[in-house]
Amino acid sequence: MRCVAIIPARYASTRFPGKPLAVLGGKLVIERVYEQVCGVVGDTFVATDDERIEAAVRGFGGQVVMTSPDHRSGTDRIAEALEKIGGEYDVVVNVQGDEPFVTHEQLTTLLACFDDPSTQIATLGKPFDSMEGVCNPNSPKIVLDNKGFALYFSRSVIPFIRGVEQQKWLENYPFLKHLGVYAYRAEVLREVTRLPQSSLEKAESLEQLRWLQNGYRIRVGITQQETVGIDTPEDLARAEEFLKSHT
Repeated sequence: MRCVAIIPARYASTRFPGKPLAVLGGKLVIERVYEQVCGVVGDTFVATDDERIEAAVRGFGGQVVMTSPDHRSGTDRIAEALEKIGGEYDVVVNVQGDEPFVTHEQLTTLLACFDDPSTQIATLGKPFDSMEGVCNPNSPKIVLDNKGFALYFSRSVIPFIRGVEQQKWLENYPFLKHLGVYAYRAEVLREVTRLPQSSLEKAESLEQLRWLQNGYRIRVGITQQETVGIDTPEDLARAEEFLKSHT
């Protein structure tokens, strides 16, 4: 199975402009993401629309592809990058450029989903360890079928545990947090980027619901490891503390 990893990275961000070029523990955030990913997938590229990010990636010896500034999502960006990279790849891995702590174990778990030829798209889930986390709308939940495929993703608490006080729900059901790392069969990636936005996607603001609503199946690999994404300057400060405590 021939794999390529593509890391979409934008300079423009409402909450944290330039975050791929922020410094975390003496290295750029995008550099840390790149190092983590290429340790598992040899063919790793950053896809960006910004010349500053392009220059930075070339500066630390990484591979980079320039893409259009008009993409609606990171998925659209990696689809364009895949066409520019060329080559015959079976699976495309998508790791966001603000995930410097994605681990080798998570990536190998993700890729192992494709040992099953029926897997079209794969992502990761992690068991929640608190009801506070379960109730956070910024932490999407996944409900699985008995074969490990996603039935639904939601910002709401799903499922609802009837007849049990909410503080005891974790004792009654293994709520699963979605970690936004994906991999796709190459032909499936090309197909899903041609789909129009769906009603469920618009309602929950979760792109993966477009794929489910159009009949694609998403296999979910289970990891026990947390990721620390960076969306704001405050997240960067927390990431610095996380890095210090894990080195």
